[in-house]
Amino acid sequence: MPTTAAYRPDPLFEALGPEFADPVSPAAFPQALIRYRNERAAATVGLDGLTDVEWVAQFARFEPLEDNQAQPLAMRYHGHQFRSYNPDLGDGRGFLFAQLREVGSGRLLDLGTKGSGRTPWSRGGDGRLTLKGGMREVLATAMLEALGVPTSRSFSLVETGEALERNDEPSPTRAAVLTRLSHSHIRFGTFQRLAALERPDLIETLIGHVIAVYQPWAAEAETPAVGLLQSVVQLSARLTARWMAAGFVHGVLNTDNMNINGESFDYGPYRFLPRNDPNFVAAYFDHSGLYSFGRQPEAVFWNLRQLAGALSSVCDTEPLADALNGFGPAYRRELAGAMTTRLGLKPASEEADIELANAAFRALAEGGAEGADALRWEPFFFDWFGGLESEGRAMSGPRAALYGGEAFVALRALLASRAPDRPVRLSQPYFAMLDPEELLYDEIEEIWSAIAARDDWAPFTAKLARIETARAAWGLSVQ
Repeated sequence: MPTTAAYRPDPLFEALGPEFADPVSPAAFPQALIRYRNERAAATVGLDGLTDVEWVAQFARFEPLEDNQAQPLAMRYHGHQFRSYNPDLGDGRGFLFAQLREVGSGRLLDLGTKGSGRTPWSRGGDGRLTLKGGMREVLATAMLEALGVPTSRSFSLVETGEALERNDEPSPTRAAVLTRLSHSHIRFGTFQRLAALERPDLIETLIGHVIAVYQPWAAEAETPAVGLLQSVVQLSARLTARWMAAGFVHGVLNTDNMNINGESFDYGPYRFLPRNDPNFVAAYFDHSGLYSFGRQPEAVFWNLRQLAGALSSVCDTEPLADALNGFGPAYRRELAGAMTTRLGLKPASEEADIELANAAFRALAEGGAEGADALRWEPFFFDWFGGLESEGRAMSGPRAALYGGEAFVALRALLASRAPDRPVRLSQPYFAMLDPEELLYDEIEEIWSAIAARDDWAPFTAKLARIETARAAWGLSVQ
């Protein structure tokens, strides 16, 4: 690959040694058709200059990047899946391909894969990813980034020419390999595995690595384990709050799907809310609603408790419990801030922001009753973005009849005292539209139908372009 000044390899994870990952080889695919390459993300790590031939070499054959990992690493971890402990996890269809520094911030980022072939942790699976699953993840990450949610970024999607058999969708179905750009793939379950193996020495090694590489501020705590947990609690509270403000349901909040940097990743049966519904689930197999929209904060806190349990082998439990107790206040603060940001308003006091967030949720509940005329989640934020700066637009738009209830009267009274944040954003053509960009289940299915039936990628490309327009208009930061 051509060397550029912006490309800064820094493969640090492999230095942890063989107890943390297994060297593996990528699958040899019969075909390599580039279906998506994220040029904006590639520019942030100095890889935007690759030709298509070079892109295939790196992200279909996974030839080593210059001065980076010599071989892919399948990471080892355990985890609770729907609260049942599973010691047989690990990267079963993916690996850590490379690590490199982000342009500007200098953050260490991972290039990790999904669907790149079998590993020692495949558990009898084929190590592959369906093209539909890859397409859905590209859309999910684009939409979440647009809405200000800390998320992995889909970096590359390559169709591989294989026919896969799956029990939960029509088969045979097309295959793909996805590469994601993420701020670490170290999971809660990475620590759980070491605790299960009774290796406190390795837990301390991993804590030291995380603090040195990702969270140096955690070194100021009384012990490294407490500092790490305090940091992860705060970052997880931020992530959960932004999921809730985005109306996003992850679907499988297992401990192996939670990472130490509070970044969402690995999207399977996700959904975005059509309307406000705390009981809405994303996974058809979540019969008890364990990971429903309204229970996501509870699920994240439960996962944090499992992380604390793993850390207890190297630290007293009392300070760990104190760190865990910080989740509730942090989540309330972060949710208030996230709702204020989504409404396009400047932050006020914590109490005022919490009051505003509560009023917004009451309004969403009032307008979101079942029926054809129910208020959809995303249009609410679109109509009221900028607060009373948008009142005329909201009250003359297609949902004006939904905004006359008691809860909306109370919300508008609160908005009257709030200043818009960067009101110039409202001058963008996006806010002259009648409806915002959404990412609901039926539309994703329609996009896939065009690909499956006619190999027509135009709806997929057009959707990504519209999401990018929305991202630019919202101007929300994921940091």
